[in-house]
Amino acid sequence: MKTKTIGFIGGGRITKIFLKAFQNKKVAFENVKVFEPNSDTLNALKDLFPEIEAAESVEDAAKQQLVVLAVHPPVMAETLSAIKDVVTGDTQVLSLAPKVTIAKIAGALGTAKVIRMIPNATSFINKGYNPVAFHPETDKKVKKSFMKLVKALGKNFEVEENKLEGYAIVSAMLPTYFWFQWEEMLKVAKATGLDEKEAPKAVEATLKKSLSIFFKSGMSADEVKDLIPVKPIGEAEEQIKEIYQTKLLGLYDKIKA
Repeated sequence: MKTKTIGFIGGGRITKIFLKAFQNKKVAFENVKVFEPNSDTLNALKDLFPEIEAAESVEDAAKQQLVVLAVHPPVMAETLSAIKDVVTGDTQVLSLAPKVTIAKIAGALGTAKVIRMIPNATSFINKGYNPVAFHPETDKKVKKSFMKLVKALGKNFEVEENKLEGYAIVSAMLPTYFWFQWEEMLKVAKATGLDEKEAPKAVEATLKKSLSIFFKSGMSADEVKDLIPVKPIGEAEEQIKEIYQTKLLGLYDKIKA
């Protein structure tokens, strides 16, 4: 699968992440088309990536060798219906949405050339952790070629399709559970006297080492937590745990195919 042209259906955040990853690694295509009905979103994308071409229709974007379905699950059926007569036996289809299975996409389009991926936002800096599932009929050569194509995104690895939604919860969305907390810690650091350089350095360095000791020290979670006797927000732990369980598992139940 030597992809020379690529078409994105949807020009939002995930398309920006893909294009930035390709740009960082100087991955070039003969043609990049993006169909995005929101003119503001499309113009913002073109400002960042002047080389892209605005597709006149969803069908126009689907005429490329690799078609990336960068749309949310509720509009997937409508999107598949719109492109089913355009997709050919030579078209490779990549879906980035949870919930909608390979079987459903393949059935709607009449092709077995379907791949699903749940990309991570850190692909923006070529450091993604991205699970990939292929149609059962996909041969090893096609898999290898695809993995080479998306190498710029970061670490991409094949998984069973029924695990993709789990990765969506514990990997793709995981940064959003912590980013706002790190932002608050920067504010606290500055409020306690650290300057503009000291605050981010202290928070970042400690976070990195905290991850290392938690995952690589060989100690249990309880043993790691016991290393610090004072727990200033310990009284809120149960409430936070409940939020994780109810919100995240509730969302998993909604997106699980």
